[in-house]
Amino acid sequence: MDKIYDVIVLGAGPAGLAAGLYAGRSRLSVLILEKGQDGGQIAITDEIENYPGQIVEGESGPSLIARMTEQAAKFGAERVSDTITEVSLEGDVKVLKSSKAEYKARHVILATGAHARPIGCKGEAEFTGKGVSYCATCDANFFEDFEVYVVGGGDSAVEEAMYLTKFARKVTIIHRRDELRAAKSIQEKAFKNPKLHFMWDTVVEEVGGDDILQWMKVKNVKTGEVTTVEADEEDGMFGVFGFIGTVPNTKPFEGIIDMDERGYIKTDADMHTNIPGVYAAGDVRVKSLRQVVTAAADGAIAAVQVERSMSDYF
Repeated sequence: MDKIYDVIVLGAGPAGLAAGLYAGRSRLSVLILEKGQDGGQIAITDEIENYPGQIVEGESGPSLIARMTEQAAKFGAERVSDTITEVSLEGDVKVLKSSKAEYKARHVILATGAHARPIGCKGEAEFTGKGVSYCATCDANFFEDFEVYVVGGGDSAVEEAMYLTKFARKVTIIHRRDELRAAKSIQEKAFKNPKLHFMWDTVVEEVGGDDILQWMKVKNVKTGEVTTVEADEEDGMFGVFGFIGTVPNTKPFEGIIDMDERGYIKTDADMHTNIPGVYAAGDVRVKSLRQVVTAAADGAIAAVQVERSMSDYF
């Protein structure tokens, strides 16, 4: 591909689509590259309640993303399905390579997102969005007055568990060790919360049910005993939240872009990375809140920065 785009956006989640929309609307030539379906993590979310301006009743991840995709296309953003395996980001022209093509641009916005580290139990993939979740902020409302279980023992797991106690009638932390890894100050708050319970030395082996999560098998790592936990008969279901970390999708950029110890890309407030002409937006970058609304904001900021820098070429 000989064409040199003004900007290539790598990733078609909320950050990437917002970047494509803003770049296209600024009359820049923009290509969005995505290896899978548009939407990233939000594409597997059945219900959304907290995105400003959404349909109040009945909004889903796919429906919201479909409108974002349509908006980006309306303003001229091209869309190609491909998997980038190699990048060359130094110099005035950036090059992104796949097994079948080579793409060039003066600017690149990295919006490759992150994915939740899986719990690692049988049935997890089948029940994601049907009782298994990785985002308390996103899904807590759907489990109001239900029982929920939180897998993990670090800061985020315990903090999210405490957040869930505002909605669920009972929250149980499942941890493979006999003590939490969270900071002592967080533990103190957790142990004082009457709605918070603990299942020590335990891992989740399997989850299942009829279309929605209704049971799980847990194993005591010290005794080897396997127990089946079933949903309350009146509830008919329960929730399992996995908080054992997230994994940024940054492998192709390792050793090229500055990252933190977990692999998230470092940027300034305007989404600039350490390489001129390269920006990062959304869940892939170091930030305090990973939500659709903050990802979209990141994408918009990055695209506006690209548009402002284009004066260097004219």
